[in-house]
Amino acid sequence: MLNKSQIQKISDLKVLVRDLSDSELIEFCQIANHRYRIGQPIVSDANYDFIFIAELNKRIPNHPFLQKVEAESEGFSDEKIKLPEKMLSTDKAYSWREIEKWLERISKFSEEINTLLSEIQIKGTAKLDGFAGYDDGKKLYTRGDGNKGSDISRVFERGLGILNDSERGQGPGEIVVKRSYFESHLSGHFEYPRNFQASLIKEKELDKFAIEAIEAQAALFVPFRQLPFWQGSIDEFKNQFLDIVIELEGGVDFDIDGVVFEIVNPELKEFMGSNRKFHRWQIAYKENKEKAQVKVISVTAQVGRTGKITPVAELEPTQLSGATIYRATGHHYGLVKEQGLGAGSVIELTRSGMVIPKINKVLKTAEVDIPLNCPSCNYLLTWDSDFLMCSNENDCPDQVVGKMIYFFRILGNNDGFGHATIQKLYDEGIRQVSDIYLLNIDELVSMGFGEKTSQNLINQLQRSRQESIEDWRFLAAFGVHRLGMGNCENLLKNYSIDEVFNLSIASIAEIDGFAELTAEVIFDGLLSIKSQYDVLVSGGFDLEKTILTTDEDTSSNPFYSKKIVFTGTMNQPRSDLEKQAKSLGIKVSKSVSSKTDFLIIGENVGQSKMNKAKNNGVEILSESEYLKKLNT
Repeated sequence: MLNKSQIQKISDLKVLVRDLSDSELIEFCQIANHRYRIGQPIVSDANYDFIFIAELNKRIPNHPFLQKVEAESEGFSDEKIKLPEKMLSTDKAYSWREIEKWLERISKFSEEINTLLSEIQIKGTAKLDGFAGYDDGKKLYTRGDGNKGSDISRVFERGLGILNDSERGQGPGEIVVKRSYFESHLSGHFEYPRNFQASLIKEKELDKFAIEAIEAQAALFVPFRQLPFWQGSIDEFKNQFLDIVIELEGGVDFDIDGVVFEIVNPELKEFMGSNRKFHRWQIAYKENKEKAQVKVISVTAQVGRTGKITPVAELEPTQLSGATIYRATGHHYGLVKEQGLGAGSVIELTRSGMVIPKINKVLKTAEVDIPLNCPSCNYLLTWDSDFLMCSNENDCPDQVVGKMIYFFRILGNNDGFGHATIQKLYDEGIRQVSDIYLLNIDELVSMGFGEKTSQNLINQLQRSRQESIEDWRFLAAFGVHRLGMGNCENLLKNYSIDEVFNLSIASIAEIDGFAELTAEVIFDGLLSIKSQYDVLVSGGFDLEKTILTTDEDTSSNPFYSKKIVFTGTMNQPRSDLEKQAKSLGIKVSKSVSSKTDFLIIGENVGQSKMNKAKNNGVEILSESEYLKKLNT
């Protein structure tokens, strides 16, 4: 379990999210969510969404935490009441491309119910950053888990007003405080508006700040239907998108967390429906436009797993996009020299995609400090183009630790081996991943791990051996330079994993996509990991072999290199059929197009795909017909 110190370091971004194990990431997300929902946030909305939840979506997109609306925690009411209508979370988009994907889904659904795109209306409103509630005119409920919430009608009994002095009973909305009032009256007493807003809702007596805000009509319940809005066609939405966002974001005196867009057409909304967490007809768009001028305290050197030395600018703590920024990468020391980045520099800082602090430019230069020795092992550094490098790859602590962390992260089927665990193992003399897989419970306990933790780690190691994993992913996990996952898959389509360690440079260079220089780097890299690979493979990993493009059995099947789509309810899991097809050199797609060769159908097939297949001359086969043809 994470302790208070670890939670604080993660909140302050002093521990990189990529260095957290899956279990640490999940636990922190749960803690941050809990603290947010009781009005005591430990991270900003932006950091929570763009850093932690984004990472969890990337690693474990189907984790239960991401699939449901989380109920609020203690402090509201133990009694839960069924909401008059569902109040789900809102799916999020962070780029125009994600908005386009949402529009594509709308187009698909509209086609299935014969609704013209020109008839579809989209409505946009500011996404308020407050406490969501539902007012039916008699009671005010919290959102709760989306189905049941707590009765907080007491806020109206305490004098809380409604935006525009409008009537009660207007359905969903949020309890918020005016941004201008918070900045002038409350910012010295509360870190976030959320901290203050919680005081309005809790069962305890109101404090003086809450009473004053209510009396000043600065704290309000804002029904969504009272907000300024934009409405128009899909074409108008596409053509005016940025202008719409700017207009809506500047149209209210409340903290906002993006802009919400939704379909207006009732029939289409009903048909699109929802999943456990989101309405499919609705999406929230978030963007970052903030910049800050920040003073650099110092520039420190960090060592990556490949030996590359990265300059990190330590900054005066700066609020940007709702988060406190302490550091930003200087990318490489060639850029540091060129820009004059050093202690005392002033930089222009943004957050790229509201996630990564980014130095746009150096506004005021300072004396540059270029390290001569590796900060991890004191080895003499060398230049490789613009990059400072430590070539002491086998004995540099940061490189060794980084390589082991990288292995487990790429493998992706083993939890518990995050930065803290790997660092502890290193401190106890572990230097290679293969050494980790040879450990037993007694050895882990002797290293200072608890018995329960030790057993869990052993279980995770065993799990990673037993669960099937693609051989190209396994090879990629060793972190050989120029052998990322894509190149590994390409390599193993031409040679089996048992053959690649005996390949010559010339043989590698002959593979499409591998130049001679790349081949030389890969050749040396494969030699360097051979002994560790042998130890791990002998431990019994279940490697799923990549089918060779030259395999006669594969190329002789009637669907080889053909593009097929599976749809409908099959007699066996569709994922198994897709996996089998890919292993046989068949191209599997999710949607029918003019390039599709076969549509394989089960039960309950949507008419849209059938019509599209017929219009494009795609051959349609039942599941049984497909399997019969495949096996002949």
